[in-house]
Amino acid sequence: MANVLNPETESITLNTELETPTLDPATELERPLYESTSNPESTSVVETAPLDADALTEPVAQAATLDQPAPSETLAAAEPEAIAATPEPPAEAVTPPVAPSVSPAAQAQVRAGTHTEPADDFSEALAAFEREQAAEAAAVEAYGDKIVSGKVEKQTEKYLVIDVGLKSEGLIPIDQVLDHTGAVKFQPGDVIDVVIEREEPEGGYLVSYEKAQRLRVWDTIEKAANDKTPVTGTVVSRVKGGLTVDIGMKAFLPGSQLEIRPVRNLDTYLGQQIEVRVIKLNKKRGNVVVSRKEILEEEQNSKRSATMEHLAEDAILTGTVKNLTDYGAFVDLGGIDGLLHITDMSWGRLTHPRDLVNVGDEIQVKVLKFDKEKQRVSLGFKQLTPDPWLDATERYPVGAKVHGRVLSVTDYGAFVELEQGIEGLVHLSEMTWSKRLKHPSKLVKPGDEVDTVVLSVNPADRRISLGMKQLLENPWESLTDKYPVGAIVEGRVRNLTDFGAFIEIEDGIDGLVHVSNLSWTKRVKHPSEVVKKGEKVKAVVLGVEPQNRRLSLGIKQLQPDVWESFFATHRVGDVVHGKILRTAQFGAFVEIAEGVEGLCHISEAGDPVDGHSPLEQGLENEFKIIKINVEEKKVGLSLRTGSSHESAHSAAESSSPRREQPHKQPVSSSTTTLGDLVNWRKGER
Repeated sequence: MANVLNPETESITLNTELETPTLDPATELERPLYESTSNPESTSVVETAPLDADALTEPVAQAATLDQPAPSETLAAAEPEAIAATPEPPAEAVTPPVAPSVSPAAQAQVRAGTHTEPADDFSEALAAFEREQAAEAAAVEAYGDKIVSGKVEKQTEKYLVIDVGLKSEGLIPIDQVLDHTGAVKFQPGDVIDVVIEREEPEGGYLVSYEKAQRLRVWDTIEKAANDKTPVTGTVVSRVKGGLTVDIGMKAFLPGSQLEIRPVRNLDTYLGQQIEVRVIKLNKKRGNVVVSRKEILEEEQNSKRSATMEHLAEDAILTGTVKNLTDYGAFVDLGGIDGLLHITDMSWGRLTHPRDLVNVGDEIQVKVLKFDKEKQRVSLGFKQLTPDPWLDATERYPVGAKVHGRVLSVTDYGAFVELEQGIEGLVHLSEMTWSKRLKHPSKLVKPGDEVDTVVLSVNPADRRISLGMKQLLENPWESLTDKYPVGAIVEGRVRNLTDFGAFIEIEDGIDGLVHVSNLSWTKRVKHPSEVVKKGEKVKAVVLGVEPQNRRLSLGIKQLQPDVWESFFATHRVGDVVHGKILRTAQFGAFVEIAEGVEGLCHISEAGDPVDGHSPLEQGLENEFKIIKINVEEKKVGLSLRTGSSHESAHSAAESSSPRREQPHKQPVSSSTTTLGDLVNWRKGER
């Protein structure tokens, strides 16, 4: 083993001309010749067999041991003829040199420090190991930028490991072999082309897949750049400022060069195949910049020239919807875009252009206006069909029953589409006979299919009035027969006002009880004094007006009229018992029966008794009826009773001189007016 480690017998000099070691004839007789071979470079791919440094030295050592019993003699005999120069390989071949080596056991002893030979033997073994490493590096350097094939073995977190024929594996950075979805494009067993770059300190050789791709397609890309011919590529990833496109190698596509107009979301292009043009390349750095915008602009200019030949107002063209906005749609007519405003899309009403068209739709449009200098085109879609309002009166006569779809609901009604471009309004008051509907949404909603009746048509204002309640039975038309005057009805108090109470007797039918019809006897100031909201009450029908949708009711009419009963049993001159309810400057109001009041004027009160007026509130007395007015329901009373009193009163009036009496302003009750009191006084005189 010591003889094998002797560098004088096993060393193979590696000259700069890539010489291959040979053995002397004597040695060749004992064992086969081991020399490195090289394949001529027929293509840009060079395949090499794995280098085996141990294959050369170990057979040499064995042959020398058999022929020479003494190790020293073997070394001395082999030294003059150790290495012979070989002819230089052909210029077109790339031949990696074969590095000499020592046996694995000797290398292990050297590394472990257990070798028992003298120090000079150890240094010689270490030098041999270093030469082995140098030979391996020389083999890598010999490849240069040549493309080699390797088989994929496995995948790690950072690298794709491949076998390139060297003692260590080749390592491809994982980011070089990812597709646009982030997945590795190759599987174990696949054969791919790479370029060997350098040996890594931690082991293995760094190889480049991208560099191999660049070397393969560079000539093609360079020719495409010079000829300005488009190339097809796949968008694989998004990077800062643009996209990465695979055109055989990775190229940079700036975001500003993707479309003619700026693109907001670049991610939508990932995975798409697009045509691009090479606009810049740097072979030294391996950088390629491409543009799609140039190709699109050329196509647009070509189409624009063809479109301009037949573009004129009133022309009908076919275009593709390119973009949608809130106010309309942009249509590509072929190299030039036109605006289709939302008001020119339909004769009806649209909330958004997407209700009629979508991006990518191919539609026919009419040119409404064309500004050649500013290259602006106004388009119309509804102008391709006649205006439906022109004959709306004939197609929708008043009284006709029509069917439609509710488009929208507002506070005052609902809009119903009868056909494309024709819509009518159903007012809130025309939806139901009931007055309780506060909002149309309680009855209909957008999208509902409804039947309506045409109430009026105004083509000039493009308006149609519709009604829904007209299809229902009008309860007011049969109300007279159903509720004749004098009939007693029952309902719930729905609302109270200052002038009366509304009572709902059936759905959609409300009757009014006026405040004067709440009580015979009480002076009612507000309906809440008699009835409450939500209370169920009975009433008498006083009158029906179907044309005005009015129903008059009364509550006090449920009881007999106390005035009629009183007038039937009393006459002028009768004496009745009464109680003074309230007083005024001109007299006092006296209750002479339940619910019946009479007026005792101060002139009929008599003289004061013990200094007190006989007309004080709360006093009860006997009163004489001196006047009755049946129509106006008024009764006049007097405390002066007896003939003697009347004679004295007459004498006093005749003897006393005439003088004008100061006029006293009377205060009327609920049944007496000022004029009645004055006339009454004049009549007594």
